[in-house]
Amino acid sequence: MPAIVRMRTALLLPLLVLAILFSLFVAAAPEAHAITRAKQISNGLTIAKRQLGDPYAYGAAGPDRFDCSGLLYFSYRRAGFSNFPRSSDAQARFVRRVKRSNLRPGDFVFFHSGGDVYHAAIFAGRKDGRVLILHSPNSGGRVSYTRPWNDSWFGGTLRRR
Repeated sequence: MPAIVRMRTALLLPLLVLAILFSLFVAAAPEAHAITRAKQISNGLTIAKRQLGDPYAYGAAGPDRFDCSGLLYFSYRRAGFSNFPRSSDAQARFVRRVKRSNLRPGDFVFFHSGGDVYHAAIFAGRKDGRVLILHSPNSGGRVSYTRPWNDSWFGGTLRRR
């Protein structure tokens, strides 16, 4: 084999390997993004859990006092959702609705009356088959777990379909 051919082969082989590795990375990127989003949602719930016992304060969004939507805003912004809105009504419009049976920890619960959202909470899971939420309840209250007090609520998620 002539020297020029060996030299071209020696130069092209590393480029070929890099091209193959790059194509594998690009093909895996959407899956990696989905994992990152799921981790962000999990982190949002973890951050909110760290606020347990913090007092309610109207209009507050942390770091140590919260209203209902302020708790979600603080937690999910810190988890990396930089465009997550501040008010409960805007949050309800921002998320994708999800059936109650499809709620997962880290999703949201929005209470409504007459078409208006008046309270936001984080779906924390189910206990004894019943929904459990994490929220900042009202004046005099503290960030805590509770069950929905009425049936006028819907679920929302930041998960992709």
